[in-house]
Amino acid sequence: MSQQVERYVHLKSLIDVRLAAIIQRDKPETMYTPARYVLEAGGKRIRPVLILLACEAVGGVLEHAVDAGVAVEILHNFTLVHDDIMDNADQRRGRATVHKKWDTNVAILVGDELIGIAYKCLLGTPDGDIREIIDVFTDGMMEVCEGQSYDKEFEGQVRVTEEEYLMMVGKKTGELVKMSAELGAIIGGATPAQRAALISYARHIGRAFQIQDDLLDVVADEKEFGKVIGGDIIEGKKTYLLVKALGLAAGADLEVLLHVAAKGETRPGLVAEVTDIYDRLGVLDTAREQIRRDTDDAIAALAELDETPGREMLVWFAEMLLRRNF
Repeated sequence: MSQQVERYVHLKSLIDVRLAAIIQRDKPETMYTPARYVLEAGGKRIRPVLILLACEAVGGVLEHAVDAGVAVEILHNFTLVHDDIMDNADQRRGRATVHKKWDTNVAILVGDELIGIAYKCLLGTPDGDIREIIDVFTDGMMEVCEGQSYDKEFEGQVRVTEEEYLMMVGKKTGELVKMSAELGAIIGGATPAQRAALISYARHIGRAFQIQDDLLDVVADEKEFGKVIGGDIIEGKKTYLLVKALGLAAGADLEVLLHVAAKGETRPGLVAEVTDIYDRLGVLDTAREQIRRDTDDAIAALAELDETPGREMLVWFAEMLLRRNF
């Protein structure tokens, strides 16, 4: 195990330990049992680890960013609980979703309670201007909700422009990554230039992360990915691949993709056929190139920071996300 991986595992454990102890109440059982169920589901803790790394990279006390990291992880889980209701999803991380294991009313209330727990945890942050921290957190939550709203709107549209797609994922996925870096910067006492650099870094890796997720949907190993391969195709989701391909396809290929975009295709063999179209049109390679470009730009943004082990961990973090298969 490399030194960076060991460091990542250590930082993740700081979040996991705090997260496991965050819920102090047991009653009503119908709220707190499913809330614990959500937080016990595990995960890579990418966003909270980024908060810790950003704080450390600007000279802050890493441990003082743990509560903010846990708050962002709880916020992330809140979005998943409510997204699963909207998508009528049966499973999340290999387990039954809350609204399936209990019911929709329980899931809605659990999501609401998680927001309250997240804010209470955030208020325990000992460094940085707490009003500014809450402001960034709240703005981020609103952006994520806007992104989800756009995502649902786009499901009713056959065509979405690349600009619209990037705007949507910048809110739905990228905002939590950007928020994480910015909170770490505030808690760590970053200069305005350092804070801007970390925000730029996060925006690039946030976009790369989402495009990588779109790509993995068709090229990943299903067991490692933890999701059904081709799920985005079956659901007609407006991914980077589909948006790009619709701008390039013609004839029979275009007809197939338009049916996918309109959720009009569910036949056997569809995923393989669409993946082949993506490959022939070159959009798989285009996606890989964009992911690499965003990763390089993210790393370049870190030049504003002093050369420290914290900055080197952020470089490794970006490269790790580039190579991920989950």
